[in-house]
Amino acid sequence: MNDSVLDLRSISKSFQGVQALREVSFDLKAGEVHALLGENGAGKSTLIKVITGAHSPDEGEIRVNGHKVERLDPGMARRLGIAAIYQQPALFADLSVSENIALALEAPAPFRRIRWGGRRAAAARLLRRVGARIDPDAFVCELSMPEQQLVEIARVLGTGARVLIMDEPTASLTPGEVSALQEAIRVLKQDGVGFVYISHRLPEVFELADRITVLRDGTSVGTFHAASLDESDLIRRMVGRDLSAEYPGACKHTGPVRLEVRDVGCVASGVPKVSFQLRSGEIVGLSGLVGAGRTELARVLFGITPPDSGQILVDGNEVRIVSPRSAAAAGICYLPEDRRRHGIVLEMSLLVNISLAIHDKVFPRGWILEDAERRLASRFVGELGIKCAGVEALAGSLSGGNQQKVALARWLAADPKVLILDEPTQGVDVGAKREIHRLIRSLADRGMAVLMISSDLPEVIGMSDRILVMRGGCLMGEFAREEATSDGVMSAALGKGGEAC
Repeated sequence: MNDSVLDLRSISKSFQGVQALREVSFDLKAGEVHALLGENGAGKSTLIKVITGAHSPDEGEIRVNGHKVERLDPGMARRLGIAAIYQQPALFADLSVSENIALALEAPAPFRRIRWGGRRAAAARLLRRVGARIDPDAFVCELSMPEQQLVEIARVLGTGARVLIMDEPTASLTPGEVSALQEAIRVLKQDGVGFVYISHRLPEVFELADRITVLRDGTSVGTFHAASLDESDLIRRMVGRDLSAEYPGACKHTGPVRLEVRDVGCVASGVPKVSFQLRSGEIVGLSGLVGAGRTELARVLFGITPPDSGQILVDGNEVRIVSPRSAAAAGICYLPEDRRRHGIVLEMSLLVNISLAIHDKVFPRGWILEDAERRLASRFVGELGIKCAGVEALAGSLSGGNQQKVALARWLAADPKVLILDEPTQGVDVGAKREIHRLIRSLADRGMAVLMISSDLPEVIGMSDRILVMRGGCLMGEFAREEATSDGVMSAALGKGGEAC
């Protein structure tokens, strides 16, 4: 007897001759967390869109609760109890929690009287079911990200959803928030809800998942019981090769001081006074807990929120940073954390994205030098190993790791002296992460000075030649590569070494 609530058999799907899925089978049981893993571009998103009815498979069979489904569409998927929850919850920020939940539960009808008490009671009941202590009258814009995710889970449960797809739900959460979300998942498992769980964070996959299905290049490598694998086994199955050399080596040599920051502060950004040096050929990791002021400092150095005190020197010469344009002119470039909002323009081609920062070179006197723009884009596609259909491909059609490379190519085209990277590997798979690591090290080896912000402590320790630790907008400690330990860096981040400013 098949006890699967969802069963996909030999699913194939292609787009304009490109095979996205090839005879992939996947099933989900009631009360199970089934992880779906693979590198970016492996076919996970396409399979999820097949499950939710956004894409119709070219071949294969879909069964829900043992019954074959013909021509699954999004409306039918919802009626069958299938729902997807993404990294950014799809809620209305200016409505209350109870109103957001009611939009999914109440059928629209003209001149219908709203029973506010009933709405609040229904919302409160669903919130209790997911273990959320949230006021039904609170506005969504007042909630934290994990609270919004719990509201969305409560909302889809109210519609009778028994299959929940969670796509990178913890990418922007703190460890404490991750624990709260995981506890809600465990509670719902006991109620028989099945989860399709997608995450690049392998430790949390092993903590939650009962089974794991691995996709690679649009095909299924296999389905495994989580207890039968370790992290190394899983990575080999995901990438098809051994990635034992997790981080590249230390810097070969450092040159003179490239960036010097002297007592730089910005009241609006909550950065009181920061001083440090960054040498040519060096990768300096900027560590700290969420809210420590790392991104705020990066935005100050790049002129998004210009400094109101202190000095910034590049190659020994003081520069006046009043805007991103002036920072780029001084040789300082910044790759922001949210690549999809601030790093690339999804609706534009790679050709346009890569040349955005150097319009004065490819558009002199307003004339478009199409050949020069194409040569530039093609060069970086080749150098960075960007996997795409061509330089005319839209940036939004690429996988996360390749989008990150396009965002990086934009600033490399400007030939920077100092490169600030904010969470450069967030949300990318293990294979793409190692490619980006090697790329960062190669840039430093060519003489670039790199300031790398990361919340991944092993990444900071593995990649950095020096580590600076921030807390409350202040530098709390500095560690050389050979003396950095997880305990030492975390102690500084927690402020155990005393106040620095």
